[in-house]
Amino acid sequence: MKKLFFMVSILLYYGNLNAQNFSKIDTWLQHHADVMGGRVYLLLYKDGKIVYSKGVSELSAKQKMMGKILAKRQGKTTDFSDYTATTRQQIASCSKWLSAALVMTFVDEGKLTLSDTVGKYLPVLSKSGKGSITISECLSHMTAIKSPDLKESLSEMRQINSMDEAIQMIAALPMEGEPGKVFRYSNTGLQIAGAVIEKISGKSFETLFAERIARPLDMKNTDFGKSKVALPAGGASSTPNDYMNFLTMIVNKGIFNGKRILSENSVNQMQINRVTGEVNKVYAPNEAGDFGYGYGEWIIENSKANKPGNAVSSPGLFGSFPWVDNQKKTAGFLMAFYLNNKGRHEYYLELKKLVDEALK
Repeated sequence: MKKLFFMVSILLYYGNLNAQNFSKIDTWLQHHADVMGGRVYLLLYKDGKIVYSKGVSELSAKQKMMGKILAKRQGKTTDFSDYTATTRQQIASCSKWLSAALVMTFVDEGKLTLSDTVGKYLPVLSKSGKGSITISECLSHMTAIKSPDLKESLSEMRQINSMDEAIQMIAALPMEGEPGKVFRYSNTGLQIAGAVIEKISGKSFETLFAERIARPLDMKNTDFGKSKVALPAGGASSTPNDYMNFLTMIVNKGIFNGKRILSENSVNQMQINRVTGEVNKVYAPNEAGDFGYGYGEWIIENSKANKPGNAVSSPGLFGSFPWVDNQKKTAGFLMAFYLNNKGRHEYYLELKKLVDEALK
């Protein structure tokens, strides 16, 4: 009886200890739910399993009213239910990480190299003086094409009827420097890269994503929609559970459930900061702060030159925040939906710091 009591006491102790470890995160979510759209959901991964899964809903009357207006504009029904691990919504620029990984599967297969120039596959870009841009420069936002801002660009792309038309639109844009020496965070580079892999494969971007990323990672509720043209830089919808499967693969250097999705070299290449001192950083969103950039992802914490960053991320316009910490072998995905980006950079760093402390 004494032995049983001792074991129960130990279990209760460690259970309470675990709860205490996450108490600051619980408090942070409660305090920030309102300013981050009224609803947030956080998943955390460590040691091969989900160690935290929780949502908070603090929707105000004003947020519900704005939600109704937005839904009406989009022709959708209003849904104010609490977020869960299976809630599906648009993830905006979180899409970039997924798309860059898809392109890297072609590199792994030898069907594409990072030094390939886009004019080889898309002659219309050569005719406009953009043919020398490389795949590497497309994935790292260093095409030197002066693109419209993110919202305007996505709005324009949604009006076109084919990937060829999208590339023709990009071909008409002006240059603002030499490719590889100008960083402008935009939708342009990944749209070009998406067009290139369509030309190589003869398949649509959506089909390629389903075959090479979504199905192998059991991302059953993630896709790039069914519009006329896929938007690799911002067109995906996903769920916390699905996106965490992707992050798990990244944490494990390309392996998911014992199956290799990306080579370790490709994962590492994606995480090397390309925005070095000689690069002119003409535009980066406020939420990126002083982060560097690799392929489809921001470098939150740099490491040595030409080495993968210690921590990487790809936050979206609507506030969702995925990240991987390579040193701690952890990952997190915060789902949110709000447009005011004031304070986001600080929110992300605060949250990650609390998670790092909890997952020591």
